[in-house]
Amino acid sequence: MSSTTLTDDQIRDNERTEVLAKATAAKNIVPDIAVLGTGSKNAILRAAADELVARSAEIIEANASDIEAGRANGMEESMIDRLALDESRIEGIAGGLRQVAGLTDPVGEVLRGHVMENGIQMKQVRVPLGVMGMVYEARPNVTVDAFGLALKSGNVALLRGSSTAVHSNTKLVEILQDVLERFELPRETVQLLPCQTRGSVQDLITARGLVDVVIPRGGAGLINAVVTGATVPTIETGTGNCHFYIDAEAKLDQAIAMVINGKTRRCSVCNATETALLDAALSDSDKLAVVQALQEAGVTIHGRVAELEAFGATDVVEATETDWDSEYLSFDIAVAVVDGVDGALAHIAKYSTKHTEAIATQNIETAQRFADRVDAAAVMINASTAYTDGEQYGMGAEIGISTQKLHARGPMALPELTSTKWILQGTGQIRP
Repeated sequence: MSSTTLTDDQIRDNERTEVLAKATAAKNIVPDIAVLGTGSKNAILRAAADELVARSAEIIEANASDIEAGRANGMEESMIDRLALDESRIEGIAGGLRQVAGLTDPVGEVLRGHVMENGIQMKQVRVPLGVMGMVYEARPNVTVDAFGLALKSGNVALLRGSSTAVHSNTKLVEILQDVLERFELPRETVQLLPCQTRGSVQDLITARGLVDVVIPRGGAGLINAVVTGATVPTIETGTGNCHFYIDAEAKLDQAIAMVINGKTRRCSVCNATETALLDAALSDSDKLAVVQALQEAGVTIHGRVAELEAFGATDVVEATETDWDSEYLSFDIAVAVVDGVDGALAHIAKYSTKHTEAIATQNIETAQRFADRVDAAAVMINASTAYTDGEQYGMGAEIGISTQKLHARGPMALPELTSTKWILQGTGQIRP
C-alpha cells in the first residue's frame, strides 16, 4: 500500500469532518439567507436557469461519466433513465427554476392574527426551516429542484446525492454556486456532501444543532435508513406502491387508458401505477381486456396465475407476497381480482405505501366511499396516478411526495418548506 492510500477509517474521518464543516458553514449563513428579498431570490433563480442551459454541454459531459460508470456496474436501465440528462431534460430542469421564481414567496405570509384584549398585536407568520438536508438517489434533477425550492423558501441546502450521480451533481452544484457568487451570496448557500461511503448520510442525519430538517427521497431502503437512524427531524417522502382499482361500473376504455398511462408514462417514478385491482363483478372479457392491453404495451403481468387464467389471461408470472408490496419501477405490474370497492380498500390497506391510490368508476357513491376510506396522500378518481406531481398541482418543482401525516402531506413545495413564528407586538404590557 502506498503512503498516499487512505484506510477505510481515514476515509470515514475525512467524510465526517467535511460533513460537519459544511453543516456549520450552512448554519452560519441561515440568518442572511432567511431575510433575502423575493426580488433577489427570483433574480437568482432565473439566472441559474439561464446558466444551466448555457452550460448544458458541461452537464451532459459530466452526466455521461455517471452513465458509463452505471452501465459498467450493471445499473438497471430504469435507473439509467432516472440518471440520464440531455438538452431537453436540462431545459426542463431550468424551466422548473423559472416556475419557482414565478410562484408566491411563502416567507413572511401571515397565516392568522388578532389584537388581544390588552392591546398586544399578535400574528403567526411563515419562516424558513433553516438548514435543509436532502438525501436522494440517482436523480440529478433533484439537485436543482432542492436548490430552487430551498432558496425561494429562505433555506440553506445541504445535498447528499448518490455516488452514482456524483459527476452530474458536482457540476450542477458548481454552476449554481457560480451564480450565487455573481449575486454576492455565499457559495455555501447550496453545498454537495461527500458520498464515498454511506457513513456520510449518518453524519448528516445526526448533526443535531446544525441541521434543522432532513428529507430523504428515494427507494424504501434509503428512506427507512434515514427515518430510523436520524436524530435530526425528518420529513418522510415515501415510496409509491400505487394502486388503480377498476370498478364494475367504470368506463372500461377510459380505465384501461388510465392504468396504462400510470404504468408506462414513466415507470421509474414514484407515482407510477404498480398494482391493478379488478372488480370481480367485471365480465371475464373486460378483465381479459385490461390484462391484454397492458401486455400489448409491453408490461409484464404478475398475479395469481390460476385466478387470472380463469378469465383467459396467459403469460402471467406467479406472484409472491413480495409482488403485492413492491414498487417495481419497471415495466411490471401486479394484477389481482378483488370483491368490489371494499375488497380493493382491504387490499390497499394491507399493501399501500400511502402515496397515491386511484379508482375508475361512474358510480358517485362508490367513488365517494373509496375517497373517504382510503388512506393516502393523494386520491385519484377517474384520473391517472401520474398526476400526483407538484408541478401538475401548480406548485412548481417539488422536493418529493410526503406520505407522513405531520407537518406536510402530498407534494412538498414552497409552503411545506417553511415553519411558523408567532410575533407579538405590544406597547409595554406586563402580565398580571
